[in-house]
Amino acid sequence: MKKNILLSILSGLLLWIAWPPTSYTTFLLFAGFVPMLLAMENIIQSATANKGKKLYWTTFLGFFIWNTLSIYWVYNSLKDAGTVAAVFISLVPYSLGPLLMSLACWLYYRVRLKMSRGKALTGLVIFWMGYEYLHQTWDLNFPWMTLGNGFAVSHSWIQWYEYTGVYGGTIWIWIINILLFLIYISFAENMNGKARLKLGATALAILLLPLSFSLYSYYNYQEQKNPSNIVVVQPNIDPYGKSGNIPHAEQLRILTHLSDSLAQPNTEYFIWPETALAENMDEDAIRHNLQFEKVQQFISKYRNGNVLTGAETHKLYNTRKTTSARPADPKGTLFFDSFNTALNIENSAQVQIYHKSKLVPGAEELPFENYLSFLKPVFEHLGGSTGSYGKQAEAGVFYSQSGIGVDPVICYESIWGEYVAQSVKKGAQFIAIITNDGWWENTSGKDQHLDYAKLRAIETRRWVARSANTGISAFINQRGDIVQHSGWWVQSALKQDINLNSDLTFYARFGDYLPKAASLLTIIGIFYVIFNLKFRKRINPTAPVLG
Repeated sequence: MKKNILLSILSGLLLWIAWPPTSYTTFLLFAGFVPMLLAMENIIQSATANKGKKLYWTTFLGFFIWNTLSIYWVYNSLKDAGTVAAVFISLVPYSLGPLLMSLACWLYYRVRLKMSRGKALTGLVIFWMGYEYLHQTWDLNFPWMTLGNGFAVSHSWIQWYEYTGVYGGTIWIWIINILLFLIYISFAENMNGKARLKLGATALAILLLPLSFSLYSYYNYQEQKNPSNIVVVQPNIDPYGKSGNIPHAEQLRILTHLSDSLAQPNTEYFIWPETALAENMDEDAIRHNLQFEKVQQFISKYRNGNVLTGAETHKLYNTRKTTSARPADPKGTLFFDSFNTALNIENSAQVQIYHKSKLVPGAEELPFENYLSFLKPVFEHLGGSTGSYGKQAEAGVFYSQSGIGVDPVICYESIWGEYVAQSVKKGAQFIAIITNDGWWENTSGKDQHLDYAKLRAIETRRWVARSANTGISAFINQRGDIVQHSGWWVQSALKQDINLNSDLTFYARFGDYLPKAASLLTIIGIFYVIFNLKFRKRINPTAPVLG
């Protein structure tokens, strides 16, 4: 077991070294799982008892190392809760993904008991994709470590994501790792040279064919000329000071000053970051809000101009209209929803509103709220709340007066490929990501978040205009190149003529078809495993379930 533990640790370290934002090490993704596969094979072939348990916790160790070292920055956003509390809360994202990853490996082990190694390894890839899709759709969602995200630094390798999304990368990585694993163990199993050569040729072809196609697409991709002048603003306001230390009027002055510094008469969009308008606004009276009026005064200088900005807003109800609504008064006669909002403000009375839909579990949304709703009166009686924002059910699109469609993406939402693609399918011609990455401080979290935006550009072939309060703001073209970017923790603005695009990629049309198919097969596989476990218990009542 000591050797297997070391192999698992080696896999965890290799995958971490290969993970964004580290440059020039992406190729390690193609071999990072090989030690883990060897450890699993050793356990399966051993004469030890409780193989299932040993395999599960051995793989968990490697996955925990990979995840924790890659997203260590989660702790930084929780430090206000206190050092000890932050450590324990951080263990949830550090551990939850690895627990599900190891479950996929355990399912592989169970299938391996009944099927050939080749079929079971195919099942492993399917189970892994099933875990990834679950981890982006359930209430504890955190798809940050979806395997296909690992190519975000080396985006020229995966131009074919416009057909598959990031899950194509997951499949690519796993197939090459499995083939290298089979080549390695072929020496111990005395496989004949011809069969080994066939495995090697297959691995080389599967590596080079997608890579060659991608590099050819990357260097020959031509954007259709359809220019629009965009300004993104980075006000660099400490997120901990937005609500109190810096007056709202001063924050707005910084935003308008930076916008004016680069604006042209034909500028069509000014992109301001998440919660740039810090004063909480009543949506039903938003046109009479002083902040809103000042933004309209600013935009009046630009005839075709629009301001797409983040804001904190709320709505009042006479009844508990939504599951996220909370009492607004002690008597419970009024209720309200708070929203993390994007606004589109233009030179007219019209204002378009989008409510962030992909909320951060715990910080912005109570997980499994529908099932834990019975706890709400307890929180409210104690004078607290469930911590939940309201949200809208589907992706949105803003339209300028001149007809430009833009996808408003708020922070965490930018790691959902299909969700972004839904807005594109509805008519968005470019993507505006508004975020506030200052909570994570100067860590690799901010760099990963920027790199993942490149994947959205490739999947949809849309420019990305990214406004980050404290950095890094950027413009990303349709093939995923960062054309301009700001520094970290500096006050800045960027201007760019981007090309609007109305064509739909295959991925924009069909979304996450790969993981959805894999999830269906995973469900079938789980029923298969359960059936065999029950059958085994009937044959041998003393047999351990996880053995």
